[in-house]
Parts: sequence; C-alpha cells; structure tokens
Amino acid sequence: MFTKLPIIVLSVLVAAVIFAPHIARYDPIAINLDEIKSAPSPGHLFGTDCKGRDVLARVLYGGRQSLGVSFAAALVSLGIGFIAGLISGYYGGMADTFIMAVVDLTLAFPSLLLAIGISVILPPTKFTVMAAIALVGWASFARLIRGQVLKVKEMAYVEAARSLGAGGLRIIAVHILPQCLSLGIVMLGIKFSGYILTEASLSFLGLGPQPPTPSWGNMIGENRAYILSEPWMVLFPGLAIAISAMCFNLFGDFMQDKYVNYDNSDNSRRRT
Repeated sequence: MFTKLPIIVLSVLVAAVIFAPHIARYDPIAINLDEIKSAPSPGHLFGTDCKGRDVLARVLYGGRQSLGVSFAAALVSLGIGFIAGLISGYYGGMADTFIMAVVDLTLAFPSLLLAIGISVILPPTKFTVMAAIALVGWASFARLIRGQVLKVKEMAYVEAARSLGAGGLRIIAVHILPQCLSLGIVMLGIKFSGYILTEASLSFLGLGPQPPTPSWGNMIGENRAYILSEPWMVLFPGLAIAISAMCFNLFGDFMQDKYVNYDNSDNSRRRT
C-alpha cells in the first residue's frame, strides 16, 4: 500500500491541476479588494492572498506552470542526455572526450546557481526556466547513459550484430537504446522532484512566470512578508511543492527497485 500511495497522490494532484477550470470557483488572477487576506473558510477553502485572490484557484492553476515547466524541462534534458550519452559511450574517442569534458564542466557548478545564472541572462518567462533546468540537468543523464552503453555494447548479442554487418546507428537504435530506456526513465522519476524544487526556486526569485500568472514559487515569493500573520498564503503552495516533490522521489525509488533490478537480473541471464 505504501508503494501505491505516492502514485495515488500524484494522480489526484495531476488530475486536479489538469481540471483546474472545473474545480476552481474563482478566477486565479482576479483581484478582489473586499476579501484581502481572508482566512480559510467554506467560501475560500485555502483563504485569499494579499490581493484578495483565491489561494486554492491559484494553487491549482499554478500547478500547471510548475509541473508543466518541470515536465517539459525533464523531457528535454532526458533527450539531450540520451543523445550525448549514446554517442559518447558507443563511439568513444574524441567524441567521448569532448562530451565528458562538457559534462564534467556542467556538473562542477552547483546546479541551482548555474540555473540562476542562465535565467538571469534570458527574459524571465516559463520558457527561460525550462531552458535553464534542461541545460543544467542533461549532464547527469548523459553520464548515466554513457555508463550503461559501455556495459551493453560489450554484450554478446551486440557483438553478433556487429559481426553480421549492422551499422553503428542500427546497433544503437535496435540493440543498445532499449537497454537504456528503463534506466533513463527511472532516473527521470528520481530527478523530477529536484526539477520541481528548482522551478519553484527560480520562480520565487522572480526569474520564472511573472505575476499575475501564478506558479507555486512566485506565490510564496509574492506573499512571503505575510508568513507569520497570514501563513495560509504560503502554506498551501509550499505544501503543493513538498508533496509533489516527495511523491515523485518515492515513485522514482519504487521504479528503481522494480525495473533497474529486473533489468540487471535479465541481463545476467542473457549473458549466461
């Protein structure tokens, strides 16, 4: 049951974000001066913020920004990492040296500081946040995939395909890539929680979607002055960040235990 709980919570959270227009009773950006800083009540379950906007509506619509940007950045970084890792691991030589040098250089910087540096250069939009996260996150995927490729390309069935005249691209696409997919997807699940936190941090600093567009990070940043007097303004977006990051992390651990161990045992049987 414990392993299913994160999946259930994530399913509910994602469904609520997708169907936000049908759940939220209020416009997330409409200012209501008559209900400024209203405490949670039956009319406003999560209360209102410093401009009278419904916090529940902003959390739901903000999830579209936070989860959407994080998911898009994760896919882009996974794609770049796969391409770089496959080329580096299979062809080796100068390509491997160059790609791994770029990977080492990228990983040498603290990821959040590097993402902030990239975001400062570009205009503050959700696409800037997506690009910053992707450009920071691809390196760890590339290193992981490269290690898997180095192991898989020495297996007997790959050697057999090579001896039968299969080209490099065909070997990569047909024989090596499928053996790396599960590892990449598991890594994606583990790192996705970090992407959510990075997106929230950049939005908190004002480098992401600009107000009045809600995202979990800029909701906390916009209302941080009221954290002691009206804590619900930052409590609920903070809980959304914490719950989603924790559930994705648990889901990634579950995927790792189930599929990576399965793949390793399957490869062991294949080698024997």
